[in-house]
Amino acid sequence: MSWRIAIRHRTGYRYGGPVQASYNEARLTPPTVDGQRLLQAALNITPETTPLRYTDYWGTTVDAFDIHVPHTELVVLATSTVETSAGRPVASGISWAELDGRTVRQRFGELLGATRYVPAEPELAEVARSLRGGSTPVEAGLHAAAWTHEALRYEPGATHVHTSSAEARAAGKGVCQDFAHVTLGLMRATGLPARYVSGYLHPDADAAIGVATPGESHAWVEFWAGEWFAVDPTSLAKVGSRHVLLARGRDYADVRPLSGVYSGPAAEQIGVTVEITRLG
Repeated sequence: MSWRIAIRHRTGYRYGGPVQASYNEARLTPPTVDGQRLLQAALNITPETTPLRYTDYWGTTVDAFDIHVPHTELVVLATSTVETSAGRPVASGISWAELDGRTVRQRFGELLGATRYVPAEPELAEVARSLRGGSTPVEAGLHAAAWTHEALRYEPGATHVHTSSAEARAAGKGVCQDFAHVTLGLMRATGLPARYVSGYLHPDADAAIGVATPGESHAWVEFWAGEWFAVDPTSLAKVGSRHVLLARGRDYADVRPLSGVYSGPAAEQIGVTVEITRLG
């Protein structure tokens, strides 16, 4: 069953004094990909400026912009409408022998190694071996997501945006970003190429048409076992109609919704609001 979803994502910064210049990148435009079609998108920036749009290495739409007038506030409002479809049935995938072959290793080397947010963890080796034993690669990927879902407790505020998978796993709690990072670490230890996905999840499976619902950014994982398979370790909900994809990468560092540098005093206030509306 397909959904039509409208997203309104507003990010605001207020500074202690005039900022003289800033340089920024926004990854807030959903792409048209398998299972998702972009119908409309707009990016409104205050102070007004004209962004340069490009596609990054991972296939994400990026709006790069700089501001060279003194300002005490920066507001970025991204709106979009997408049509999503239900997730595909889980296919059988390929064998471990094929997955362990040189061709796959060369093709997906960047999605198998350690990263800033997903360091190598020897402690996961035993869990990885158990996932491979008696399971196909697809089954192992699904089990990895389920393992993380059981290993972590969802607790907003327990971690921060710079928390690594090792730190979240040691704490035993975190948010969707942490669930995704821990799952990536386990999948890669198992031998599965895996990537971080950022976007949104409509929180209500029975959402009424036209009702704006408070939401937030969400994260899940895709792993490769002959084709790409998507899993949501935070909720274990099937990735489909309620998920809106924004960006993909090795970890959170590759998909940050808004990033940049500026010359001026520290930000006094940071506010982010997301509204998700099912239109049909």
